[in-house]
Amino acid sequence: MLKNDLIYKSPVYKILNPDSICQVKFGAVLSRAGVGKTQFLVQIALTRLLNMEKIIHISLDDPMEKINLRYLDSYNNLVDSIGYVDPQKAKRLWEDINQLKVALSYNESTFDPKKIKEYLNSFKKNSDELPSIIVIDGLNFDNDLLSLLDQLAIISKTFDVSLWFSMRTHREEESVSSEGYPNQLEKVKDRFEKALFLNPRDNKIEATVLKNGEDLNRKYILDPSTMMPE
Repeated sequence: MLKNDLIYKSPVYKILNPDSICQVKFGAVLSRAGVGKTQFLVQIALTRLLNMEKIIHISLDDPMEKINLRYLDSYNNLVDSIGYVDPQKAKRLWEDINQLKVALSYNESTFDPKKIKEYLNSFKKNSDELPSIIVIDGLNFDNDLLSLLDQLAIISKTFDVSLWFSMRTHREEESVSSEGYPNQLEKVKDRFEKALFLNPRDNKIEATVLKNGEDLNRKYILDPSTMMPE
C-alpha cells in the first residue's frame, strides 16, 4: 500500500520511530536558520497524516500558503524516493491526507495558547476527531518560555495531543551543555522527551538524536533538499 511505503521511506521512520511521535508531550527539532528544522517537522507531521490522523501546523514565520506548499513539496519528495508511483494514486492519496491538515499562521503578538484551546474545543463540540500532533514553528526559545510551555503542557494533557516545536540555534553560539544540548534546549530540557539537532556538514545535514528515551547520540547524514537519509 502506498501509504505504508511512504511511511517506511520517511526520514522520521529511520531516525525517530514514527509510532512514538504522538506518544510524547513535547518534542523539538533544533537547527540554525535555514538548515531544515521546519522541513523535518513537516516530515514528522506527514507520518501522522499518512496514518490518516489529523494534524495542526502553527507557524509564527510563514503564511498559510507557504505552509501548505511545504507539505506538498515534502509529500512529492517522499513519493519520488520510492521510485515509480502511479501519478493518479499519488494524487488521490494527497487529496485524502491534505484535508486532514490544518495550517494556522500567527505572529509573536497574536499567538496565544488560549486560541489553540478554543480551536481544539471546537473539534470536541462538533464531535470531530482531535489532531494527534500540533506543530508549533517559530517560537523564540532564546526568551523565557516556561510559563507559555506550562500552558501548552496543560493543552497537551487535556486533549491528549503531542506538541512538536522548532528551536532556532545560532552560529555564534558554540557552547553546549555537558549533555551536548544547545542553550535553547538546555533551559527547558526537562520538558522535552524527544529532540533532534540538525547541523550542516559540508553539503549535507548531520542529524543527531539528543533525546529519545535511551536511544541517544545516533547520527545520520541527510540530503538537505529532501531530508532523506543517505
